[in-house]
Amino acid sequence: MGMLVEISTESGFLHVRAKGDFSLVEAKRTFVEMLEAVARNKVQKVLFDGQELVGNPRTIERFYYGEFAAEAVAKFKDRGMDRATQFAYVLKVPLLDPGRFGETVAVNRGMFVKTFDNLDDALGWLGIASANNPDACDGK
Repeated sequence: MGMLVEISTESGFLHVRAKGDFSLVEAKRTFVEMLEAVARNKVQKVLFDGQELVGNPRTIERFYYGEFAAEAVAKFKDRGMDRATQFAYVLKVPLLDPGRFGETVAVNRGMFVKTFDNLDDALGWLGIASANNPDACDGK
């Protein structure tokens, strides 16, 4: 089936919904699409909801994705994107690595990213109010 992605601009953030089968090639393509939307819409917060994605990436794929994402963010700085853009990923195990290896790779390369297993925690970290947490503050 591949990965299907829907990108929309919400109040002050980019909301990306993904479903289907994870593949590293498609994940990289999707990430570039997200960065283009971030630059175009001049937002500094991205919520990636991948709860409907399935797959179990190998450790090396997690490394390559984290490395690619951080390098891509750095390259998009030339297109007006702020390196401090926050990325919150909401995923389910096994796509979500309990050890957060891919997240660690990206963070160690300068990306502002965190992974979550539920939407409310991700929204809270981003400082975005949700139906279950209308009092979300700065999220840090």
